[in-house]
Amino acid sequence: MKKSILFSLRSPYREQLDIVGFHFGHGKKALAIVGAMRGNEVQQMYVCSRMVQALKKLESSGKLAEDTEILVVPCVNYYSMNIGKRFWTMDNTDINRMFPGYDQGETTQRIADGVFSQLKGYEYGIQLASFYQPGIFLPHVKMMDTGFTDSEIMKDFGLEFGIIRKPRPYDTTTLNFNWQVWETKAFSVYANATDVIDVKAADEAVNAILRFMNNRSIVSAKTPPGYITEILDESQTQQLRSEAAGLFFRVTDIGKTVENGDILGRIYDPLDGELVAEIRTPVSGTVYFAYNSPLINAKTVCFKIIK
Repeated sequence: MKKSILFSLRSPYREQLDIVGFHFGHGKKALAIVGAMRGNEVQQMYVCSRMVQALKKLESSGKLAEDTEILVVPCVNYYSMNIGKRFWTMDNTDINRMFPGYDQGETTQRIADGVFSQLKGYEYGIQLASFYQPGIFLPHVKMMDTGFTDSEIMKDFGLEFGIIRKPRPYDTTTLNFNWQVWETKAFSVYANATDVIDVKAADEAVNAILRFMNNRSIVSAKTPPGYITEILDESQTQQLRSEAAGLFFRVTDIGKTVENGDILGRIYDPLDGELVAEIRTPVSGTVYFAYNSPLINAKTVCFKIIK
């Protein structure tokens, strides 16, 4: 293993920002894994730290393929992480909306440019992703349909679901999209939690990435058997939004099979405790996202169902 600084940024008020990468093996750029891009992505950083430990063991026992290099970047934005803020500390911008970056631009554009210059050229790219709403996920893998995709590769992760989504205009400035434009086969892996550590879900994510590497002949690793992945288009999922604001209580969990009309959550008035809304599913299927903050606004996505 070789540890290196991929990009540095000096600050007049804080210690220098050094974005660290861990390199395994030598030769062809096979796989890059990126963790926390935002300051609350603790689970994503934790999964990457677990990958570093797993790859150290595989490398020391000669289980990496010859002429192969793997890069792991656990955290890009620890400036925000160590003060408990999701986005960039100074101007509240999102690094994952700044790719491919610009070396003469705003701070987050420069960070994106510096990081992306190190991530280009890998055959495969995996980002440990999080959702913009507070919530928990059924672990799954996602690809953007950019015209450069081969969705069948998602089956190599052995997760229950692989989802293909058509990129929206704001997606064109994400790492995943730009990786694909520069001919890297890019995947987003969702590992249940974001701002807390879920060890069981992290185990599943680590095993899924190791299965992928094993199936792609990047490493030789023994992992628990996975699922026969069901490949879905995002149009086969249904978003459920809250009808009112208040105290949010969910009565189902991710991975549960629900039927049309089932109650998934309830919203209560925060002052008098009266029930103000029930969230019922209009479709049957599997819950793969659930909002988990105690307070909710009206029209907030609170559940996602795979129909």
